[in-house]
Amino acid sequence: MAEELELTLTGMAYGGEAFGRDPQGRMVFVAFALPGERVRAEAVEIHRRWARARLLEVLEASPERVEPRCRHFTLCGGCHYQHLPYQAQLRVKAEVLREQLERLGGFSDPPVEPTVPSPAPWNYRNHVRFHLTEAGALGFVRADGRGVFAVEECHLPEPDLAALWPQLDLEPVPGLEEVGLRAGAGGETMVILHGAGDPEVAVHLDLPASVVWLGPRGAAVLAGEGHLVMEVLGRPFRVSAASFFQVNSALVGDLVGLAMEALGLKSGETFFDLYAGVGLFSAFAAEAGARVVAVEESPWACADFEVNLAEFEEVSLYEAPVETALPAIEARPDAVLVDPPRGGLGRGVVERLLDLAPPRLVYVSCDPATLARDGKWLAEGGYRLERVVPIDLFPQTYHIESLSLWRR
Repeated sequence: MAEELELTLTGMAYGGEAFGRDPQGRMVFVAFALPGERVRAEAVEIHRRWARARLLEVLEASPERVEPRCRHFTLCGGCHYQHLPYQAQLRVKAEVLREQLERLGGFSDPPVEPTVPSPAPWNYRNHVRFHLTEAGALGFVRADGRGVFAVEECHLPEPDLAALWPQLDLEPVPGLEEVGLRAGAGGETMVILHGAGDPEVAVHLDLPASVVWLGPRGAAVLAGEGHLVMEVLGRPFRVSAASFFQVNSALVGDLVGLAMEALGLKSGETFFDLYAGVGLFSAFAAEAGARVVAVEESPWACADFEVNLAEFEEVSLYEAPVETALPAIEARPDAVLVDPPRGGLGRGVVERLLDLAPPRLVYVSCDPATLARDGKWLAEGGYRLERVVPIDLFPQTYHIESLSLWRR
C-alpha cells in the first residue's frame, strides 16, 4: 500500500519541487507544490534519507499560489511553475542558483544578482519539440515520465509557432520519432521531422513553412530552406535545422550584452569561444576586434558559423569536441567564454583551462548543479567568482540559465 504523508513544505529545490520533512525527519520532494503549503502527498520513490511524493491535495495553500494558465499543467512535464507568479519565479531561480553554488560548489555568499526577466513570460519559445502518441498525434512527455499524451494547448511557443502547430495534420510516417517547430526573424517557420532512417514521406504543404527531415545520415530538405535566419542586436545569424540556438529570442541580445561586458575584450586580444555553436558570441567578439579561436563539435553548426563570420579574417574554427581540440591549440587566450551543454565542462576541460590560465573566463550555464561542480574546480585552481547573473530564458519552468564571470 502506498505511503501517504502530510507535510508542511519549507523551500524550493532545483528541479521545480517544493520540499519539507516528514515526521521521521526524511526530506520529501513534491512537484507542483509551494513553500509554506501544507499538503497531502503519496510517496512514489523512497530512500533512507529522502523521498519523492506525488501531490494529492493542497490542505493549506500559499498566498502566492495562482491559477495555472494551461489545462495540461501537472500532467505535462514541460512546465513546473505555472502556479507561481512570474516575479516569484524570478526570485526562486536566483535563490536556487545561490543554494546550488553554496551547497555543491562550497561558495560562501556567492555574488548572485537578481534574475534578468524575460520580456514575455508566455509565448517566448522560438523552438518547440513534440513527441508522438501511439496514435501519431503531437504530444508531450507526461510529468511522471510514463508515456506521451496528446497536447491540446501550449502557451510557450512564439505566436507564429502557436498558430502553426495546431494546423499540422500528420499521416503515419515510417520512422518518424519527433516533430520540431522553429521560428526565425521576419515570421519564417520550419517544421523539423526527426526520423530514425531516411525520409519516406510526401509533404503537402498549405502553410508558409520549410520542412526538413533530420535522420542519422543528416538533413534532407523536403520543402523550402534548410535553415532559418535569427537576428540578434541587428546582426543576422544563419541557423540550420540541426544547429543549436537559444530558444528565447527576446533575451538573446541581453545574454550577448552581458557576455561582452564581462569579457571586456580589447582590439587585438585573443578570445576562445568554446562550444561556439553557430558563432553567436564569436561574431560580437570579432566585431570588437578580438582574434577569435572557436571550437564546436557539430558539423551543421560549424557550417553555419562559417557563413555567420565570413566577413571577419582573424577567426579560426576547430570542428571537434572541446576536450579534443584544446590540447592541440597553441594560442594563449586573454579571455575565454564557455557555453557547454547541460552536463557542464567536466574535469578534463577545466584542467586544460587551468593550464591555459586566461585572466578572464565567462561561463554561460544552463544547469546550476554542473556550474557549481565546475566552479569548485575553477576556484581550487586559482579563479575568483566575481559575478553571477541568472537570466530567465525559460519562464514557467525550473530551468536556470546564468552567466558568471571568473578572474584569475
